[in-house]
Amino acid sequence: MSNPSLEEQIRAKVREGYGAIATTEQGCCSGASCCGSSPEVARDLATKLGYDPTLLETLPEGTNLGLSCGNPQAIASLHTGETVLDLGSGAGFDVFLAAQAVGPTGKAIGVDMTAQMLSKARRNAASFSERTGLSNVEFRLGEIEHLPVSDNSVDVVLSNCVINLSPDKPQVWRDISRVLKPGGRVAISDLALLRPLPDAAKDLAEALVGCVAGASLVDDIRRDAEAAGLTDVSIGIKHEYVAVMENTGDSLYRDILAQLPAGHKLSDYIVSTDISATKPIESCENDWHHESYPAGDGPGGGDDIRLATGAPEWHQTSSCCGATEMGDVATGKKCC
Repeated sequence: MSNPSLEEQIRAKVREGYGAIATTEQGCCSGASCCGSSPEVARDLATKLGYDPTLLETLPEGTNLGLSCGNPQAIASLHTGETVLDLGSGAGFDVFLAAQAVGPTGKAIGVDMTAQMLSKARRNAASFSERTGLSNVEFRLGEIEHLPVSDNSVDVVLSNCVINLSPDKPQVWRDISRVLKPGGRVAISDLALLRPLPDAAKDLAEALVGCVAGASLVDDIRRDAEAAGLTDVSIGIKHEYVAVMENTGDSLYRDILAQLPAGHKLSDYIVSTDISATKPIESCENDWHHESYPAGDGPGGGDDIRLATGAPEWHQTSSCCGATEMGDVATGKKCC
């Protein structure tokens, strides 16, 4: 049997780390960070990132795992009736907030590749519905490089500290462009680098699941988004998140700091970013990678996902036309 590729190893490491967070509700390190936090620290972090404390009270217990590094809701400008997609939705934190913003005529969809997180989010969804009376959320199993979502079907793509974990970030941006409706928009918070980290810092085992080792340079994020056909790409640099990490004494960030050259600060390297972009109105007609496929016949962009197992296979888990992982596909239904 052939050895797994580096991409598969990274995906398996991330899945293992976040599966443990979902199961234990404890982070992979202490303090508040992208690798999880206690409920008290997670709430404090969310408030410092600009989330409305009143809205946080509407969320089911165990939804906020302290995995945020920004507040994509603040730049999304969500409207009633919109369809919102959250990449790497975890226990449902941003999905439930988006569901309230778009109301009963809208929809909030979360995609996560970790089965334990998906199960947790679906349990939380039942509690969310009881609390709010809303039934406009859905959680799907999938990888963010190959989203189980129809072409040109989403008004807004959200993500919070997840894209940096992907081993194929250009493909993530291509699939974001694929699922967005023409005129649709991106509202993403993520960690990024102002300059490359020293090798010793990148090699820290926790750094991968902690959203640091895989972070892209700011210029590379812009390049990937524009190469995917998105326009009006804006990347706002925010130092506040790293300042919070330094002040809380987070162990991951403390260990990274110890690997930096003397006199250097974390904020010289690591920043939180607010990323916004738009899919051009004419994109559906002129997009170089757009084709229409019957359900189940796609090339992997929404019809199939590869799960990182000992013997990776392609599994039909969710069609681009919105089937669940049980495969309830409307035969012959077109995606666009």
